[in-house]
Amino acid sequence: MELIAAVYEDWGIGKDGTQPIALSADRKFFRETTRGAMVIVGRRTVEDFPGQKPLPGRVNVLLTRSGKTYPGFTVCPSPEAAMALSQQAERTMVIGGGSVYRQMLPYCDKAYITKVHALPQSDTYLPNLDEDPAWKQEAVLQSGEENGIRYEMCLYVRK
Repeated sequence: MELIAAVYEDWGIGKDGTQPIALSADRKFFRETTRGAMVIVGRRTVEDFPGQKPLPGRVNVLLTRSGKTYPGFTVCPSPEAAMALSQQAERTMVIGGGSVYRQMLPYCDKAYITKVHALPQSDTYLPNLDEDPAWKQEAVLQSGEENGIRYEMCLYVRK
């Protein structure tokens, strides 16, 4: 299982259920990296999707205990249920938000992290993989600058 996220300098990923800074290069990287995969997402993140609709070209799995359903999503009530369902997919990507990342991180062996060199106020964070001895940054896949903000798309692997 893999994870994909954009983080700010403090490993913040969002505020009030959305990204304070979203880069078009990161959105494109996300689309290309997750296309054709099963994606595991939480309810608050789905509520930030345009029209709360599933992402096209992917199998959308909603990890929630709320019992609420959304058209086009397969609901899983636990990380274990999501992990079991992921066995049916060739590739599974955890796409957020914060609590889903924390719950699913133990099942992941790769993480695609876009490091956005900015420090907006966040209320949700991804565990800092640079400080986690179980993870190492293996490669910088792409880097650039957009609207004066530098970024790198990095690949992390579990040691």
